[in-house]
Amino acid sequence: MRIARIASSSGAVHAVPDGERWQPVSDPFAAFASGAAPVPLGAPVDSPVFLAPVDPRVVVGIAQPADPGGPVGAWLKSPRTVVASGAEVALRRDAGRPVIEGEVAVVIGRSTAGLTPENAASYVLGVTAVNDVSSPDRFDPRNFEVKGGAGYTPLGPWIETAIDLEKVDLAVRIDGVERVRTGTHELPAPVADCLAYVAHWIELGPGDVVMTGAPRSAFPVEQGALVEIEVAGALLRTRFR
Repeated sequence: MRIARIASSSGAVHAVPDGERWQPVSDPFAAFASGAAPVPLGAPVDSPVFLAPVDPRVVVGIAQPADPGGPVGAWLKSPRTVVASGAEVALRRDAGRPVIEGEVAVVIGRSTAGLTPENAASYVLGVTAVNDVSSPDRFDPRNFEVKGGAGYTPLGPWIETAIDLEKVDLAVRIDGVERVRTGTHELPAPVADCLAYVAHWIELGPGDVVMTGAPRSAFPVEQGALVEIEVAGALLRTRFR
């Protein structure tokens, strides 16, 4: 199932595809927690404005080990950097050459209390595309300056729910040229292990996001570039200026 978040006269609502239109639905996180599907609400929308598919309270980035079997790390990125697919993002001009990182973003479906590598998938609503924009020339141990920038976490456009966490495809295109085709199968640490590591230290909740790392999918970017990141059929587009 695809689950988007769209603008309406009453605010943001979730929606699912209905042919060429999008059908507003009830809270997908409440439905996930109860083991049910979200129910339709109101009339379908012909030409929706897509927002970021979630409004997370927490965004976690995974620091993948250099080699399989190595220790996983993590860091936090401000949720205020999240923007929707189609947003224009101004690159910082005071932080060196920027880099885009195409990644698979895991969307948490319920409280991660009790999450283990063995049951991690049961806590996940789905995945979407994320662009973890970075300024590597400003590297610092906390990833504060290197990850700081308005709009530096483009996310979306929707959540794909029918996935195998360890077999999610990822592609990156810059100005129409494919730069890499990869996926979570190329990450040094399994996604389930990464989620368990995070859950061991902090409790995540519905709508929180875990960026799983860049498997050969980080590239320098210039002003004017159009970056497209495709994850499991979800195509995230960002123009940089």
